[in-house]
Amino acid sequence: MGAKKTIGIVAGGLALIGGVGALGIVGVTALINSIDGPAFHLDELVPTPDPIETVAAPQSAPANDDAWLDRTAELTQIPRRALSAYVAASTRAESEGCAVGWNTLAGIGWVESHHGTLHGGSIEADGVARPAIIGIPLDGTNGTMEIRDTDGGAFDGDTEYDRAVGPMQFIPETWRIWGVDVSGDGIADPHNIDDAAATTARYLCRLDGTLATDETWIRAIRSYNDTLDYQTRVATAAACYADAAG
Repeated sequence: MGAKKTIGIVAGGLALIGGVGALGIVGVTALINSIDGPAFHLDELVPTPDPIETVAAPQSAPANDDAWLDRTAELTQIPRRALSAYVAASTRAESEGCAVGWNTLAGIGWVESHHGTLHGGSIEADGVARPAIIGIPLDGTNGTMEIRDTDGGAFDGDTEYDRAVGPMQFIPETWRIWGVDVSGDGIADPHNIDDAAATTARYLCRLDGTLATDETWIRAIRSYNDTLDYQTRVATAAACYADAAG
């Protein structure tokens, strides 16, 4: 990936290698705390939030509808570039029979990296999050599992331990297995929101082929990070995004 300025974070959720399970560490996450008019506000770094929602119904969005994207980005405060990636990934999954929901992907994107905006970063026009979002070393401390380097530092810049990478916070080995290139540059890049959102949808759909029921939604989200805290944060964000979009 080359040398990049990075943002060091403790990942709110780390998708694990090939199956159900998660590191279960809580870091830079947030919970929706209030609703004010058509848009809602997310209070950052709530340490022990009260659960609001535990499941969120996947929502569809009109494909290639710039007016919908403009309106929904304004109402939800999701950066438009990120929102377009969530919608495209959800639409693609639906065409393959999996109801995942743009709002579910947005909920994960909020919890994991505030849609790539942590510490002043942003997702740029080409879809790449800059500065690159790199998690802490998974060295067995700070509530993490120990995961020795699997990518030679190609994605995370660390040749000793793996770190979660990108706006959706995948560990390199999981990315190697599930990562897809939809941006058209020939590289499955976890730092690219288009590739990351599509990979997240693929990963969530792998268990049951859909997130259409409460049970399948919960199972999919808990495979990304197997904690009730994570589930409620994603569910609350996803439900409020859907409500704001109307």
